[in-house]
Order: sequence, then C-alpha cells, then structure tokens
Amino acid sequence: MPNSKNIEQVKELSDSLSRAKAVYFTEYHGLNVEDLTKLRSEFFKADVEYRVAKNTLIKLAAEENKISGLEELLKGSTALAIAYDEPVSPAKVIKKFTKENDLPYVKGILFEGQFLPGEEFKKLANLPSKEESLSVLVTMLNSPMQKLASTLNAPLQSLAGVLNNLKEKKS
Repeated sequence: MPNSKNIEQVKELSDSLSRAKAVYFTEYHGLNVEDLTKLRSEFFKADVEYRVAKNTLIKLAAEENKISGLEELLKGSTALAIAYDEPVSPAKVIKKFTKENDLPYVKGILFEGQFLPGEEFKKLANLPSKEESLSVLVTMLNSPMQKLASTLNAPLQSLAGVLNNLKEKKS
C-alpha cells in the first residue's frame, strides 16, 4: 500500500507535468551537495523548478498525464528541470553549469509534448529566449519607421537650411 508522502508527491509531479512547457530529465548522481545547491540556485534564478524524484513516481505522474515512452529516461537517478514559461531556460542553465562541471547530464527532453534526445539540449540552449526574440522583432519593425521618418523630414530640413542661408545673405 502506497504511503501518503508518495501519493502527495505523485499529485505534485502530475500537476507539474500538466503545466510544463518543457521537462528536462537529467542525471545528477555524482554532483556534491555544494554543486547541487549552486545548480538549484541557478535554476531558481531562471524560474525553473528542479526536483529530484523516484523513477516510479515520475512514471505514475506521467501515466496520469497520458505521457508514455519514458522507460529509457527513467533509469538511474533522475531529476527534473521543469520550465513553465520559457522552455529553453533549463537548457541555458544546464549549458552554463556544465562548462564548469560534468553533470548534470540530460537524458531526454519533453518539449511542448514532443520527446527529444538529450543531445538536443545544446541546440535548445543556443536558441534566443522569448525576450531576445521580441527585442529583435521590435528593432526590425522600428528600423523602417525611423527611415521613413527621416526621409520625410529631410526635405523640410533642406528647405530650412536654404531659408536660413538666404536670410544670412540678405542681412
């Protein structure tokens, strides 16, 4: 008979999986406490939930959300990096963290309902964030407007310059 702690954890995991835009299944075994605390801090700063869970509980939560095909990912120690807003945030944090450490290793990714192999996280980490994409879009939209405004103002500025020169000559 399952204990109440496990039942509650399955409910929490199920809720997290249902709301997540991306879930990164990672192998963390081998990180010391200091490094794991530092990693959790980096995830927290990026608004990513990072939680360690038993594979059987993850499997039960996935079944509640009609997610299948996790058997390969749920071997060994597993921690989930769950992104609710920005699906590439965990990849960016992991990429930055693995520059100094060998772990965590990404086993696989559930990205917007699609399974991706763990190696794909590097491609995701290189994608621009939502804010970066929006700023590029705004810049692209703003540039033609600025050119149009300067083109429309150019004849007026030239006319003002001619009138100013004419005024100086007459005085």
